Amino acid sequence: MDRTINAPTLVTDRLALRPHRADDSTRWYEIQSSPDVHKFTSWPQRDRAESYAHLLHRTKHVTLRQANDFLALGIEREGQLIGDVALHLRSVSLSSRTAEISWILHPDAYGQGYAREAAEAIMEFAFTGVNIQWLVAVIDESNEASIALAKRLGFRAMSRDGNDLSFVAGSLRE
Repeated sequence: MDRTINAPTLVTDRLALRPHRADDSTRWYEIQSSPDVHKFTSWPQRDRAESYAHLLHRTKHVTLRQANDFLALGIEREGQLIGDVALHLRSVSLSSRTAEISWILHPDAYGQGYAREAAEAIMEFAFTGVNIQWLVAVIDESNEASIALAKRLGFRAMSRDGNDLSFVAGSLRE
């Protein structure tokens, strides 16, 4: 891209989306080791030390400049980490700039609209701050809650690869 995009802190009515920090490690371990979360990720099972190393790796994903750069933001509610949203830059050409979006939440945050609030904030940033033309969400076909959320966010079903469904949303949404 013509410029480097640094990780923002995005503030919504109830949440702050901000770069991960090492002091998130306890909650990060809870999130990624939860069976309800883990079954929908491609991540291996991790012990606390491996989870901490994974979190430290995510703290370094704070810029977007070229294809395959990755931006990971923690979702914070009242000072506590409750999840993660991410943008994975796939194509940088301005006319077809594409990123993959993902979201995960701690199970105790399910059903309260936090995933939607966080996803809407990162989508707005992607479309206006990064000039993304197309956002793709790849979701396990059995993850009914994320599929429903993607549809509420304006994503449309695009394709299937095994158990994964791909959805797409464009910057000129209806």
